[in-house]
Amino acid sequence: MSLLTALKNSGALRTLDHALAQSLRRLRPDTPDTVLAAAALASLAVSQGHAGLDLHQPQRLVEMDTPWPDADTWREQLQASPWVDVPDTDNAPATDVPLVLENGLLYLRRYREYERRLADGLQRIATHASGQADAAALATLFAQLFPQAREGIDHQARAAGVALRHPLVLVTGGPGTGKTTTIARLLVLLAAQAVQADQPLPRVALAAPTGRAAERMAESLRLAVQRLRLLGIAPALCDAMPSTGTTLHRLLGVIPDSPRFRHHGDNPLPFDVVVVDEASMIDLPLMTKLVEAIAAGTRLVLLGDPDQLPSVEAGDVLSAILRASGDGLGTQADDHAALHTLLAPAALQPLAASTRFGGRRVQLQRGYRQTDALDLAPLAHAVREGDPATALALLRGGQLAGVHFHEDQVDPFQQHRDHLLSHWRGLGDAVDPGQALANAGRIRLLTAVREGPQGARGLNARIEALLAGVPRAGMAPGYFHGRLLLVTENSYRHRLFNGDIGICLADRHGAVTAWFPGDTPDQPRGFHPGALPAHESAFAMTVHKAQGSEFDEVWLQLPWRDNRVLSRELLYTGMTRARQSLHVLGSAPVLEAALKRHASRVSGLATRLAGNTAASGDAAVAEPAVQAPTPAQGQLF
Repeated sequence: MSLLTALKNSGALRTLDHALAQSLRRLRPDTPDTVLAAAALASLAVSQGHAGLDLHQPQRLVEMDTPWPDADTWREQLQASPWVDVPDTDNAPATDVPLVLENGLLYLRRYREYERRLADGLQRIATHASGQADAAALATLFAQLFPQAREGIDHQARAAGVALRHPLVLVTGGPGTGKTTTIARLLVLLAAQAVQADQPLPRVALAAPTGRAAERMAESLRLAVQRLRLLGIAPALCDAMPSTGTTLHRLLGVIPDSPRFRHHGDNPLPFDVVVVDEASMIDLPLMTKLVEAIAAGTRLVLLGDPDQLPSVEAGDVLSAILRASGDGLGTQADDHAALHTLLAPAALQPLAASTRFGGRRVQLQRGYRQTDALDLAPLAHAVREGDPATALALLRGGQLAGVHFHEDQVDPFQQHRDHLLSHWRGLGDAVDPGQALANAGRIRLLTAVREGPQGARGLNARIEALLAGVPRAGMAPGYFHGRLLLVTENSYRHRLFNGDIGICLADRHGAVTAWFPGDTPDQPRGFHPGALPAHESAFAMTVHKAQGSEFDEVWLQLPWRDNRVLSRELLYTGMTRARQSLHVLGSAPVLEAALKRHASRVSGLATRLAGNTAASGDAAVAEPAVQAPTPAQGQLF
């Protein structure tokens, strides 16, 4: 049996994957079966979030008993195929063929080009010559913004100081480590720098992959600015801060019925500073288009948590950028001297040695957001480290405020039905759509999987049946008062995007309107349900869909049996969506299995950025999830 037939019979391939292979066969009947199978697997790899197929590890995509080809032999067959391009260098554009072989990875041509263009774009931004900050002139303001810096190493101060001098900066850290606070103070410094130079105030854009994440960042920034006013920061500098955020799609400018954006290399974004939150959620194509739309001289600041899940779509850009930093420590005299001027007399640790990639990264100390009602830090740390013994002991001990473990419970409605339903039934009692949307974020049932009894789809069907009751006269079938909706595909025409959450509200005549957040919290937008793009209920959501959001109360439902989608990154992401209360439902064996597994992606982006890409045909590059460097927090590259 041929490899392609075995893959097809196993049910591993999608119809699209098999159709690609069959198209190549029809065009060239002499194409070897191993090449056809590799093409199908390269297509399948993208659907699973990988940039390409690792010839050394095809079993990462498909688990079956059929023997896999020897990687070296497979590579030679692909190199000889007219369907496959083998570029001479990592920055050479691929020829017009469907597949590209590079460094042991087989790409669909489009995704190899996304990687190449993104690496080039990041290097362009990072190496752009920009005016250096006058450290001495800003020292007084810097000390006012970071009063703790004189008492020791202040990683927020370090992040702001480095971002002040470099056009490309990545600020990483877990919830509650102060990423938004750092950005607010950096923007004040940039505004002060412009005032001192008698230049216009910088034009700043705040963006995130989802509307909810963008609004969260804007809200956090508004609160940070209020605190800066209390510190006595000049009102003119505080007034210069942006007060609203936007999705990346809206920032780039959607074109209805087109995958292209209004802003690109020939029509760049009209901003001096672009700040992007939740960088771990950004997939390879979208990050490429963002970077290419950054104008020469524009400062790009990326914020992210390296321990969260990678993007749902292809690529793990945040992980690749972190891996490009390298591990060695050295000294960069210019950064060191400038920061010493800003932070003096605080002691400074050495900065990381420079690599080919000219960006800078600062890892903020881990401090997990928590309130008096929720003590999540110890559990989040155990999950991040993949320590099942400690995680289970903390969950079972009942000593963490706000953390509840419902061991071996596989149905949240067996014992908690009244509590959950009372909240959802009350959503329709809000005085206006804006308040209803705000209330919708108080409780969310999160799941690891989409299908099955513990999956989002099955739970939503049960919740709908419990809530819908008897439809009112004139009400559209399936759309009841208080139903939460989750958009599942981008609609540029509606300006609704995958992950947007809305709520159905019926007027006194029974006519239902689906309301979604608008450009500001007090201006929601209403749609007839029949006009919406693809959507589903949102009472229960997968952890992937919830990424970038926060909820007062999170119920994290794990499947009864282990599933390959489970990982420590998924548990960490789900748990850290909680603001006040976390409920975990599942068994100890499933939780232990998840903590032993990393969410990882195959990609060549890190080696492109680091500049050590080997000749085509060498060992493949696999990029597991990155663990933030804890021994040298504040480390830069």
